[in-house]
Amino acid sequence: MPALELIPLRDLQSCCAPLTRAPISHDNAVSLAASLKALADPARLRILSMISAHADGEACVCDLTEPLGLSQPTVSHHLRILTEAGFLEREKRGTWAFFRVSDGAIEAIAALLGR
Repeated sequence: MPALELIPLRDLQSCCAPLTRAPISHDNAVSLAASLKALADPARLRILSMISAHADGEACVCDLTEPLGLSQPTVSHHLRILTEAGFLEREKRGTWAFFRVSDGAIEAIAALLGR
């Protein structure tokens, strides 16, 4: 069976009506579930919150490891999952990678779950 392509978060609002207004298609349900699964971890929710609240709305791994109480490889793993799911954007600057919450990502999920 071929892998199902995830709908980018920024496109969810345009492709799908809120769940309470129209039945969701199988493919869109699979895509949305994958996005929600990326959020369904306490560390990842904290990472999103910390990055949003951080100065200039961006942070690197070095800003997150101590407050989270997690190792750098573990934080990097969570950042990769959030980036692949479309919740974060990554920008490389020299040897550091900085992350920021993708425009509209949280709003897209909230709109689908809303009424």
